[in-house]
Amino acid sequence: MNFLLYPTILFDWGDTVMKDDPVSTVPMVEWPTVEAVDGIADVLAHLHASGWRIVLATSASISDESQIHAALGRADLDKYFFRIFCFKNTGLPKGEAFYRHILNDLGVQPSEALMVGDGFEKDVLAANNVGIFAVWFNPRSDENRTGELHLTVHSMRELRSFFTAFFRAIL
Repeated sequence: MNFLLYPTILFDWGDTVMKDDPVSTVPMVEWPTVEAVDGIADVLAHLHASGWRIVLATSASISDESQIHAALGRADLDKYFFRIFCFKNTGLPKGEAFYRHILNDLGVQPSEALMVGDGFEKDVLAANNVGIFAVWFNPRSDENRTGELHLTVHSMRELRSFFTAFFRAIL
């Protein structure tokens, strides 16, 4: 898959892939209902069909890897994820050491990964600090933040358009 500039796409879980309930104290798989973020299934299907390796990189500390996998399964999204990294299987909070761990474990360079997440500090800046390009998913406001290693999208439709244009540009 060397035709892809970023063969590995990392996704945050809460409020990027699945809608989060920050006051819940039980694993998401045990919630009465779970809900995917609007449009994420289309983005993941597109990336998966186009050959990208999709990885979940979450700071979630209540759920372990199998519980995250099962919660994703309830929304029919588990099939898209190659690996899941969380606090319980890394022992690391989301930050520079967390991203370095993921890169080392996957055997990829920072320039071969791209992070997508809704938290600017943990998903964008921390990833940028280890050399990973990041997309800030910001559906809550019109604020745009762009830099050498990051850009902003406000919807999953916009994210899919970014990946579609990006894919065309590298072929």
